[in-house]
Amino acid sequence: MPERGASAVVVPVPAAEPVVAPWRARFDPSAATGMPAHVTALYPFLDERRLTPEVTGRLAAVCAGLPALDVEFSRFGRFPGVLYLAPEPADGLRDLTLALVEQWPEAPPYGGAFDTIVPHLTLADGRETDPRLEPEVRRGLPIRTRLPEASLLVFDGTRWQPRARLPFGA
Repeated sequence: MPERGASAVVVPVPAAEPVVAPWRARFDPSAATGMPAHVTALYPFLDERRLTPEVTGRLAAVCAGLPALDVEFSRFGRFPGVLYLAPEPADGLRDLTLALVEQWPEAPPYGGAFDTIVPHLTLADGRETDPRLEPEVRRGLPIRTRLPEASLLVFDGTRWQPRARLPFGA
């Protein structure tokens, strides 16, 4: 569980909710804390005390400088203990993360734990899953969608709360 005041920049994927929400509710702990279906752009970001209007304005400017993203989720991927859907193409999401890290090098993705940025939408994290998960989700694939914005979320100790919408440029 994140610490109170933690923040994240994510790209919500509302088109995936009908397909993934029941499974995320059971197998992704972040869903229980109010995190929508999403692709993480940067987590952890800055502590809430550092989220000044200047920071939010810089975030908005970075996002406005990038185009809206047309992606498709049609295949599964795995990390140790994690099952996810892979967005294709992933380059625009990776570019967003790189642009954010360029502005805030003190906030590397996942605290610098990984060498590679792999955009993904988590379905299950850290526990055994129901064998029906993949076949049931596969029935709802592909999910083709436009991602028009990122969101800044802050953890209040219980739930993730939206702090700012960050629209991408045209």
